[in-house]
Amino acid sequence: MWLLHVGNEIWVSQSVVLSLTDPSGVGAARRQAARLCATIGFTSVRTGNVEIAVNEAGNNLIKHAGQGQILMRSFELEGIAGLEILALDKGPGMVDVSQCLADGYSSAGSTGTGLGAIKRLSNVFDIYSQPRIGTALVAQFWAKRPPESGHALEVGAVCVPLSPAEASGDDWSVITQSGGHLILVVDGLGHGFFAASAAEAAVKAFHKLSSGSPLEIIHGMHGALHSTRGASLAVAQLDLDRGMINYAAVGNIAGVIQSGDLRRSMVSQNGTVGHELHRVQQFNYPWSPHSILLMHSDGLLNRWSLDRYPGLLARHASLIAGVIFRDFQRGRDDVAVLVARQAKNMRNTAGQ
Repeated sequence: MWLLHVGNEIWVSQSVVLSLTDPSGVGAARRQAARLCATIGFTSVRTGNVEIAVNEAGNNLIKHAGQGQILMRSFELEGIAGLEILALDKGPGMVDVSQCLADGYSSAGSTGTGLGAIKRLSNVFDIYSQPRIGTALVAQFWAKRPPESGHALEVGAVCVPLSPAEASGDDWSVITQSGGHLILVVDGLGHGFFAASAAEAAVKAFHKLSSGSPLEIIHGMHGALHSTRGASLAVAQLDLDRGMINYAAVGNIAGVIQSGDLRRSMVSQNGTVGHELHRVQQFNYPWSPHSILLMHSDGLLNRWSLDRYPGLLARHASLIAGVIFRDFQRGRDDVAVLVARQAKNMRNTAGQ
């Protein structure tokens, strides 16, 4: 796992992924969550809260969907440690999310307190569900109360290696700048250890070169990756003051700006950074406060469409990334999906 800085926020870019197919998997997920809590210094009380939430989320996956995935990643927010839990399934879904969140409601003969407990215990909670398609749930936990002001950018990301590899050749990073943000998604050539080494070199070079434009950064990274396998990568500079994205990409990284019903694909050029770099251009695209940026490696199918998911654009960025990952991963390569949007204040949003 690589530690990546998002302004004054530090994320572990790769997710810990657990596939649940029976009740024993719920216990394994709970123990993994406890280990992660220990590494980031959670108190025993906060660790207990996380374990309850993972237990409830896991049991819901098994009871209602039969199987699913729980993804976990840690972060640090202005010196405050945190943990994100993302639960994904392709089960029957919910017709009325608000009803399912109410204590006492259950469609499986249980006490009906699971989702409500997760919402109460977490600092940020959101859920998205469609009948006959499935449910996605995100819950974030901090060691203590987070700052009230929130962040200018809300980032959701899924980054997982091709099983059984432990290190992903895909990676991402976000750097906060004056008036905007600089965003990287990288796919090291192939997968496994050497691909991961190329991705790590790209992230390190990205941070060293972050004062330049996307085009300048890519040219600088070309030299930094020469001793590696090389990589496909995209750099987006989100200029909030001017309402635009400056973008340059090489290879099979997809970049899309979605503004309401309008979807705009951004240009990526042929080549491999570190080995074969042709003439690279930088492009400028309009950005509005209601837009989202979605970038992903070729571990994800390109035929995804948010039109299939009414209301998803209004949900937390982690839910958007999670749903797209759940439904469109190829299953034969590492995958990275990153979603960024201008943030609302930190909030529990489910049912709003």
